[in-house]
Amino acid sequence: MGCMLSQLAAKFAFFPPSPPTYQVKKGDNGKLTVVSSSSMPAPVADDPSLDVLLIDTKRGNKIVAFYLKNPYARLTVLYSHGNAADLGQLYDLFVQLKVNLRVNLMGYDYSGYGASTGKPSESNTYADIEAVYQCLQTEYGISQEDLILYGQSVGSGPTLHLAAKLPRLRGVVLHSGILSGLRVLCHVKFNFCFDIYQNIKKIQKVKCPVLVIHGTEDDVVNWLHGNGLWKMAREPYEPLWIKGGGHCNLELYPDYILHLCKFIYEMENTTTAIRLKRIRQSLSLPTRSNTNSSAQGDGCSLQLLLEAGMPVELLLLLLLLQMLRMEMLCGYT
Repeated sequence: MGCMLSQLAAKFAFFPPSPPTYQVKKGDNGKLTVVSSSSMPAPVADDPSLDVLLIDTKRGNKIVAFYLKNPYARLTVLYSHGNAADLGQLYDLFVQLKVNLRVNLMGYDYSGYGASTGKPSESNTYADIEAVYQCLQTEYGISQEDLILYGQSVGSGPTLHLAAKLPRLRGVVLHSGILSGLRVLCHVKFNFCFDIYQNIKKIQKVKCPVLVIHGTEDDVVNWLHGNGLWKMAREPYEPLWIKGGGHCNLELYPDYILHLCKFIYEMENTTTAIRLKRIRQSLSLPTRSNTNSSAQGDGCSLQLLLEAGMPVELLLLLLLLQMLRMEMLCGYT
């Protein structure tokens, strides 16, 4: 019964355009290019800012990705799209986001979408985004500290899956995100092992600022999903509730790009030191003390720094410095 319900939820989750809106071909120079297979205009073949990629996943699929470069970018956005679109339909949006947000942008098609091989499934989308992230690291030198994950609708699933694994991620954007697959269908209040995209659990493991964007009149994924994700985030950013907005039209509202620009700007100027200071302030921890009780407090602080994602090597160095300081206070040096 559980397996049948899981398969049913999966069928409601994935609607790849059929036929795909584009095809990928190899040019005379060996570079991959995109050819439109519908009335949608294809990306400009000679656009020097666009890389078309075929990426292998650990589940044996080859997925298509678009990497759009912005020479002025300080951050990179990894965009996981919704359930009824492919890269051919999203290219124009990607160009607008690249320019308006001043970011590099990597978008990809899930297995079974567009020209990507395989079949759509929850497990495949997880493997897909992991492969794309690895590509960003190895091919473009993008670290998690300079990365923002963006998940729209079903894309919130792979986005939170990866975000929960990256403790030093710069930020996350959830656009019309879901609490879980079954909660979209049945409005259940309990967790079931056969549910898909259990974002309601994973959101609590994300250790970076989370921006939630949702339309108040969304008749596909109720606004309560976005509100729930925002309330459960460990570091929630000011949300954007677009009055009258539906499920697929939020980009048409001026507040959408304005709020995103504000978020990106703040993420550009948020250093690790600032983030740790905010964590300390939110927990009302003492900053300095020269008493014995401070040693206990510093131990607690080190634990919090570890949970915040600070590298273990740096934590050990801090611990060594703290021990030396305590020895000096006690008159051992």
